[in-house]
Amino acid sequence: DGPLAQELIGRTSRLATAFRQVVFAQVKISLLNTVFTAIFLLGVLPLFGVHLPLSKTLVLITFLAGLLPVVGNIISNTIITIVALSVSFYVAVAALLYLIVIHKLEYFLNARIVGGEIQARAWELLLAMLVMEAAFGLPGLVAAPVFYAYVKRELVDQRWI
Repeated sequence: DGPLAQELIGRTSRLATAFRQVVFAQVKISLLNTVFTAIFLLGVLPLFGVHLPLSKTLVLITFLAGLLPVVGNIISNTIITIVALSVSFYVAVAALLYLIVIHKLEYFLNARIVGGEIQARAWELLLAMLVMEAAFGLPGLVAAPVFYAYVKRELVDQRWI
């Protein structure tokens, strides 16, 4: 193979590795999100005498939707809030507030988990996500961890950092 082919293979391999690392981290994040949601739906709400219909299904949906970065939280939160509305407006508001607070706190945990997978500090990843979201919107936010992991690996391999 010529030098161009070798470089393309090397770069493609790095990008695939970055993608695999971020996907593995996303599974961890989804599991964490699912645990927090399960605690709320199956633990906290029943303590107050509130039983949402399909709670166990909602927990499963939370995990599956959580495999999609950012958008997954929006999907699962929307479904949970709609189901909570079937019980009462106040339960829906409480559920929505809980989910918003938990997901905002999870941003920092997410940056730490993904950062651990790609050997980046949480602040580096948060900054990359902020810049990519500002430049490209939601798709930029979703793609930021993969591209940042790839660029960082390139810089490390070239001994620039």
